[in-house]
Amino acid sequence: MPDTPSERPFDSRDFRNALGRFATGVTIVTTEYDGETRGMTCNGFMSVSLEPPLIVISVAHTATIHDMLAEGRYYGVSILSSAQEHLSNHFAGRPIDDLDDPFIRINDVPLIKDCAVYLIAKVVDAHPAGDHTLFIGEVEYLQYSDDDTPLLFYAGKYAGLAKE
Repeated sequence: MPDTPSERPFDSRDFRNALGRFATGVTIVTTEYDGETRGMTCNGFMSVSLEPPLIVISVAHTATIHDMLAEGRYYGVSILSSAQEHLSNHFAGRPIDDLDDPFIRINDVPLIKDCAVYLIAKVVDAHPAGDHTLFIGEVEYLQYSDDDTPLLFYAGKYAGLAKE
C-alpha cells in the first residue's frame, strides 16, 4: 500500500470500480408524495445508530425520488431477497414493461412485495454530500424473515448467499 494518498491519480471510473469490490446488499427505497409512488434501487444504505434506531440512504441529486424526500417525510427500505434481481434492475432504470404492481403498503408507506426485510423511516436530517444527499431516517417500523437469503451486489454483478 502506498504511504501517501497522492502516489497514483484516479478518476471517477477507478473510484467506482474500487468501491464495487465492497459487497453490499440490495435495497429498493420507496416513498410517496402528492399521490405519486416512486422507488429506486439503492445500495447506498446503512445503519447509523441503535438508540435511537437510525438508518441512512444516499440519493443522487438527479434521482426523481430526491426531491420527494424532505424532513418529516417517510421512506421505506425493502431489502431484496435473492429471488428479486429483476426488481432491482427495474428500479435501477431497466424497466420491465409487463411488471405486476410490485408495491404493498404498510402504515401507508409503499414497500416492495415479498422482501427479506422491511423498514419504514421518518426523515430526521439531510446532508448534501457531493452529487448525493444523505437522508437520515429514524426507523419507526421493521419486519424481517429468517427464511430469505439476501440479494448481494459485488463488482457489478448480483450474487446470493448459500443457505446453511
